[in-house]
Amino acid sequence: MIEPMGSKIVVALAGNPNSGKTTIFNNLTGARQHVGNYPGVTVERKEGYCRYNDHEIVFVDLPGTYSLTAYSAEELVARNFIVDEKPDVVVDIIDSSNLERNLYLAVQLMETGAPLVLAFNMSDEARTRGYEFDLEKFSRFFNAPVVRTVGHKGEGMDELMEQIVAAALHKRDPGDTPSVNYGEELEEEIVKMIGLLEGEPLLLEKYGARWLSVKLLENDRDVLAKVPSDAVRVQLAKSSSHIEGILGESPETIIASSRYGFISGACQEAVHSTVEVLHTMSDKIDTVITNRVLGIPIFLGLMYLVFYLTFTLGDPPMGWIEGFFGWLGDNIGALWPEGSESLLRSLIIDGIIGGVGGVIVFLPNILLLFFAIAILEDSGYMARAAFIMDRLMHKIGLHGKSFIPMLIGFGCSVPAIMATRMLENRRDRLVTMLVVPLMSCGARLPIYALIIPAFFPEAWNAPMLWIIYVIGILLAVLSAKILRSTIFKGESVPFVMELPPYRVPTLRGVLTHMWQRGWLYLKKAGTVILGISILLWALTTFPGLAKDQAERFEKEKQAVESTVTNEEMKKEKIAAIENTMTEASLKGSIAGRIGHALEPVLRPMGFDWKIGTALIGAFAAKEVFVAQLGIVYSVGKEANEESSGLRDQLRANYTPLAAFCIMLFCLVSAPCMATIAVTRRESNSWRWALFQLGGLTVMAWIVTVIVFQAGRLLGIGI
Repeated sequence: MIEPMGSKIVVALAGNPNSGKTTIFNNLTGARQHVGNYPGVTVERKEGYCRYNDHEIVFVDLPGTYSLTAYSAEELVARNFIVDEKPDVVVDIIDSSNLERNLYLAVQLMETGAPLVLAFNMSDEARTRGYEFDLEKFSRFFNAPVVRTVGHKGEGMDELMEQIVAAALHKRDPGDTPSVNYGEELEEEIVKMIGLLEGEPLLLEKYGARWLSVKLLENDRDVLAKVPSDAVRVQLAKSSSHIEGILGESPETIIASSRYGFISGACQEAVHSTVEVLHTMSDKIDTVITNRVLGIPIFLGLMYLVFYLTFTLGDPPMGWIEGFFGWLGDNIGALWPEGSESLLRSLIIDGIIGGVGGVIVFLPNILLLFFAIAILEDSGYMARAAFIMDRLMHKIGLHGKSFIPMLIGFGCSVPAIMATRMLENRRDRLVTMLVVPLMSCGARLPIYALIIPAFFPEAWNAPMLWIIYVIGILLAVLSAKILRSTIFKGESVPFVMELPPYRVPTLRGVLTHMWQRGWLYLKKAGTVILGISILLWALTTFPGLAKDQAERFEKEKQAVESTVTNEEMKKEKIAAIENTMTEASLKGSIAGRIGHALEPVLRPMGFDWKIGTALIGAFAAKEVFVAQLGIVYSVGKEANEESSGLRDQLRANYTPLAAFCIMLFCLVSAPCMATIAVTRRESNSWRWALFQLGGLTVMAWIVTVIVFQAGRLLGIGI
């Protein structure tokens, strides 16, 4: 957490999604920011600070929310920060071009009694639409200063800072807090609740009697859990029943309607239309962008551009990073005498450098992905994408935005899981990140490229690849539906699909967003991945060759050195001996022994210990599977998907049915360690990471066994 020197003013920045809150946060704090998570949840916590006159001001950028009703983790985090941690000032960033919808949050913030400043952001757009605001009247209605701002132009920042400091230094009397009149019947029940709550002085001191009473009548489960009094609960049931009996609606419905009535009255008094409000440019663009026929093709085209930017443009820097770590490994390896091997050398080069490289190699993808997503979000298009896909995704119980991470998953699961941060609902976020690995990522392509040409006619190459991809999609859809119907079942969180006006993203905001995600990935996921890399190195290294085996291989190499005169032939024979030695070492390693021990489990899928050992090594990264097969079949660890020697060995040992099952298992089974590490990071829990690891592995075994055994019964591929 940022700890500025000296006294400080803590300011909470609240606001609806797409209100320009992040832009103002960036304007006020610049690069002096820190990103983390709130304890116990995956909701992002952003802090920044600045100096203003003689004051140190700490800004906490609360999650974007439409209300403080605490349906979602974001709403609960925002509300708890305001009512529990009591910041010195709460600044509500309001999209003034969509005023009535945004003021609903302002009314709820007003009711908490927190020192409030209202920032009417995007005031230039409101003026373009023909709206003029009487800021003095709004200030009286909400008992809070109101400041006009234009975030992307940096306008109004100085005045906003002045009002923040003034609000912090001149605390208002809690008795001056305006309140919404909820009507005679409901107000009577509020008075009854206040009377009963007098027996809870600690709660009253912390939250205030009226706010607690209103939240209880709203049936706020989080607040209800804080009140131990049975008398309060009994009265609450009576009050709710009485209100519904008299007015025909629940108290929470009446409370919401009354708040909107307060807002409507305020707007009638303080908002004036200077010109006839016509369709804006955003409306005209939406007639094309959200069109039933054109919407999906446009969306897919933009997603293709995101893919191109993320994976095509990211490929050269990934190659540079791989080359750098290869160069680093070679140079460090050169510190040992030629031909010598040692555990320390292997640990540093294969374990640590390989592990760190495995983390950093994804960084170009991460940065480019979030650069593209930030542009789409800040421009207003991402809300349209969710709107377009919502109907389709709703059929499997997910939000329209879930389609974006799933699509990105075809490139790489790591940035796809990080992209689930765009989902407001934790339930949707968890389901999406759990099924994303079923989208066949680019790391699996070397496996398909090795096996398909080796076992299937050329005319079948494209159809087989298509079948594998379709199987992954169908399993992802089925899994999401099952998860939403079982583990993650429950009432859907209300979500309003806002379509904000299109805007030109600011370069500063986009770059800040991109770098924060990239640094978070390196700092958090990297440590876990490095640890797993070292563990996998140990599994494939120890206990190593027995002394007599090592001596025998060394004698064979010496014999070749002394008897073979042709240098090219000598190199080939020594390479063959070293490949055989590496195979023997892997066979006797912990991973090899685990592979042997797992043979009874592997046999129903048509696999042997060699495939099992390669799968263990492939947990580091799926593409490592090919290199591991090269080792166990003594064709060298440098073997790749185009290795004819390895294809010959596979054809000699497996049937086309078994080969298809290998691809199927690699598609469905536990993803690479980077994916597991990022799932743990994004879910903030090892529970879900291990559930993903175990669940996908079990699913892969069941699906592969069914396919292999059914194929055998039908006489396919034998």
